[in-house]
Amino acid sequence: MDDKQRQLGEAAAQRDWVNGITRYPDPAVEVVDDSFRKYINANAALERLWTGARWTEGPVWFGDRNSLLFSDIPNNRIMCWHAPSGQTSVYREPSNNTNGHTRDREGRLVSCEHRTRRVTRTEHDGSVTVLADSYQGKRLNAPNDVVVKSDGSVWFTDPGYGILHNYEGGVAESELPTNVYRLDPLSGRLEAVVTDFAKPNGLCFSPDESLLYISDTATSHDPDGNAHIRVFEVDGDSVRGGREFVDMRPAVSDGFRADMDGNIWTSSGWAGPGLDGVQVFNPAGDLIGRIHLPEICANVCFGGPHRNRLFMMGSQSVYHLWTEAIGAQRP
Repeated sequence: MDDKQRQLGEAAAQRDWVNGITRYPDPAVEVVDDSFRKYINANAALERLWTGARWTEGPVWFGDRNSLLFSDIPNNRIMCWHAPSGQTSVYREPSNNTNGHTRDREGRLVSCEHRTRRVTRTEHDGSVTVLADSYQGKRLNAPNDVVVKSDGSVWFTDPGYGILHNYEGGVAESELPTNVYRLDPLSGRLEAVVTDFAKPNGLCFSPDESLLYISDTATSHDPDGNAHIRVFEVDGDSVRGGREFVDMRPAVSDGFRADMDGNIWTSSGWAGPGLDGVQVFNPAGDLIGRIHLPEICANVCFGGPHRNRLFMMGSQSVYHLWTEAIGAQRP
């Protein structure tokens, strides 16, 4: 980490988030490569929308409600930030220590629950349907993050963080390896599509769904473990390959999203001021920009009417930045 990175991180941490005025362009938004300039606005600043969580995660934009849903895992609740009013309220409590969220092709909420070790879908009438809670007769570990492909299939990671400690779930024995799964939308059949990750965590598809990106956060419990994002070629119902897209060391990539140009906007954390926040990589895996936060960032998503608002889940807070990037995942 160079001195400039550290200074930018410290400046973001010291900002008066309630009363302060930020001089444009915001120094918390760092251009690493000139190609990043087309995605940022010189007169748009990093903003804190809400604080008061213990660990925010799983952001998902509901365009029809003009709202952002996100998890506060240790507090066992799902929160809702309403864009027109700027108010944040409880959407669901208890939430079974829910972590990641997405929406399916019918606009229903799909969630990964730590405590119950399952993936669920919230129907339009508010009832909850269990999509997956076991594989080959054994309980899932603790599903973490989830995406829905255009064919309706549900893809999710199962690293098991929710059963390692009581803080975000409940201590329990693991019955399965730490796999990445695909749930068929017609048959309901669950298949392990990637089986060689230590701690598979965030995942997303490229804009045309020809590629699947998955992060490994093994360093969260093993200093010598993986801290990379790998990219796979999607072949129908399965994937092949799995080359390293980027090694995030000394940081860790938890959750991320792609924009319509194929750039990956990934959370970055556990590395201190200068690397805590968001890092942006182009399709070749080259770093082009950073957004410095005063907290570890766990996950991100795009939202707003034009899918150009980047929402960032800090440890205890929610941030956002108006960008000129368009999120690939449709709300």
